[in-house]
Amino acid sequence: MARILVVDDEIGIRELLSEILYEEGHTVEVAENAAQARAARLERRPDLVLLDIWMPDTDGVSLLKEWAAQGLLDMPVIMMSGHATVDTAKEATRIGAVNFLEKPIAMHKLLEAIKDGLEQKVIPAQPVVQKAAPAGKATQSAAGAAPAGGAPVAAPEAASAPENMLVQTAQNESYLGTISLDLPLREARDEFERIYFEYHLERENYSMTRISERTGLERTHLYRKLKQLGIDASARRRQAQQQQSS
Repeated sequence: MARILVVDDEIGIRELLSEILYEEGHTVEVAENAAQARAARLERRPDLVLLDIWMPDTDGVSLLKEWAAQGLLDMPVIMMSGHATVDTAKEATRIGAVNFLEKPIAMHKLLEAIKDGLEQKVIPAQPVVQKAAPAGKATQSAAGAAPAGGAPVAAPEAASAPENMLVQTAQNESYLGTISLDLPLREARDEFERIYFEYHLERENYSMTRISERTGLERTHLYRKLKQLGIDASARRRQAQQQQSS
């Protein structure tokens, strides 16, 4: 199934679309504005984006233009709006959107548009390149800079991973190693999500605010998800507090 990013400033729309898409087997990430959508896109490329046009900070069409100019529009984007004009829809399509859905969105139209969108191969436009600095003033890049007469210096990111990162990786592998790959897909996914949320509950000391920020889920959707997985966060918090006090 696909990883879908839902960008809409209305919490009701985000939760409704998340529920529908999750039931269809997709992985869903949500963003309530363009800033969160930018961060989600840079962190990991989604397989498809559902993008609202009217948002308080930056409208969806402007964000679409921004991604296209930066060469980041390499995934299908479906625009959504309850009061956009035909010209707006045409402009979004011209920029690179693969479809346009008018709110309120019928479920069959949503699922059909997503199915069609996922089947499309999107080729990103070349990013706009900044004008080169005049000769003699150009700076060397961090990745390949070399001192005079010396060998290129590796970028800081190329350094070996710190020890605590290796320990964290080993811990994550021990968690995931408990999932049987012989399970049906839905059961394996539920088991993974149970381990995932139990891990973050313990890591964030059962703070629902921090867990919501960490996982990208609205708090109401987070509570619903924990209940669906049979995880009683309040009981886990009390148990952890009792262990700490004893």
